[in-house]
Amino acid sequence: MAKIQKTVKSTTSSTAKKAGQPPGTLIYTGKKTTEKVIVTVYNYTSDTFEEQEIKNLEELIKYKQNNTKSWINISGLHEISLIEKVGTIFNLDIMILEDVLNTNHRPKVDFFEDHLFFTLKMIGIHTNQKDIDYEQVSFVLGDDWLITFQERDGDIFNNIRERLKNKVGKLRDLSAEYLFYRLIDTTVDYYFYVSDFLSEKIQTHEHDVLHHFESNLLEEIQLIKKEVIKLKRTIIPTKEAISLLEKDSESMLKKPIKRFFRDVHEHIIHLNDAVDLHRDNISSVMESYQFGVNNKTNNVMQLLTIISTIFIPLTFIAGVYGMNFENMPELSWKYSYFVVWGLMLLIFILMLIYFKRKKWL
Repeated sequence: MAKIQKTVKSTTSSTAKKAGQPPGTLIYTGKKTTEKVIVTVYNYTSDTFEEQEIKNLEELIKYKQNNTKSWINISGLHEISLIEKVGTIFNLDIMILEDVLNTNHRPKVDFFEDHLFFTLKMIGIHTNQKDIDYEQVSFVLGDDWLITFQERDGDIFNNIRERLKNKVGKLRDLSAEYLFYRLIDTTVDYYFYVSDFLSEKIQTHEHDVLHHFESNLLEEIQLIKKEVIKLKRTIIPTKEAISLLEKDSESMLKKPIKRFFRDVHEHIIHLNDAVDLHRDNISSVMESYQFGVNNKTNNVMQLLTIISTIFIPLTFIAGVYGMNFENMPELSWKYSYFVVWGLMLLIFILMLIYFKRKKWL
């Protein structure tokens, strides 16, 4: 997820192409890219570790049934024929492959006779430290093998790779089920990172609204609100899917691993509460912004009203002496012009003093 991919824009939506197609039609709905699909195998036991980039997919056959544990990571989904061949090697249902290629799919879990399928969103902060990256990642767990399908190269699992390589913790001693749990747990942990990132942005904009009110803040607040809603829509189905992993009797997961997923489920619940709080806070910020707009408008209207009020008597005086009557004795006075100016200035000053005392200025 750390890398920014070069994409080729398509005039026709891949999602729209799926409309009307029969079930099992393999169509990649993500962004088309020219990047090479990378297939990497991490094969390990308690005492050994091997990392290998696969050039020939036929080599994957040996990792399906052996005495080791294998993590097969596929970075890139745009080569449909490659995904289809991987599915053939591991006897994956065509509906699984369809879900893998559908990058807009909601998080879900499906149970099969000898494997399970799980898909969710992997979320991280973009390298510009402003945007949030969403990437579809799918897992197929079999007997001592695990396949992960990612949209592009680069992810949040480097720490797990290092722990596998250097035999830190229990990863190499336990089954592929435990690796599956650790990958899901790491993905959910990054949800908290994104949640904290949004919380900081909300607090920053709350401060800006109160102390540095600017007209462009509304657009930024709306963008944060959309991100909070998007995160909420990701969390809810993820919580449901993880709950199924923990409770469903059809799950391939053994009881000790299910216990770990209970902990992940609790994390998701806490995260859901945090996002609800973000949504309330961003609504409060928007209300503060609206209050600021109204207050600014009221201040402008107050100033204009004061100016108009000051000029009403001055305009009256100017209007009186602007009339073209012949019998206006004061017009012939030597100092009448200066007297009128003095009277107008006196009225202006007295009104300013009055407004100050009333604290209208």
